[in-house]
Amino acid sequence: MEMLDAPVALQRQAELSAKMNRYVGLLVIVGGLCLVFAGLLIYTGWLSWFGRLPGDIRYESDHVQVYVPIVSMLIASVVLSVLFYLLRRFF
Repeated sequence: MEMLDAPVALQRQAELSAKMNRYVGLLVIVGGLCLVFAGLLIYTGWLSWFGRLPGDIRYESDHVQVYVPIVSMLIASVVLSVLFYLLRRFF
């Protein structure tokens, strides 16, 4: 009886592994496309406003430069949270 169960268990494990590999592959592809899209936005200058928003703190003197991008990081956090929510929801 155990001899019959072993091949079935191995087949189920192989099917699960194939599904998991497809899922991971899809996540890698979507992540790569997002990186390419972000790179194109940066390259073309569409994100030149990022880091210069009202609320971003910048202090410069003769020997000290301090930059704290508070609002820019809040926007990045919201965008990434929505993106990960959508990825979890649909994948």
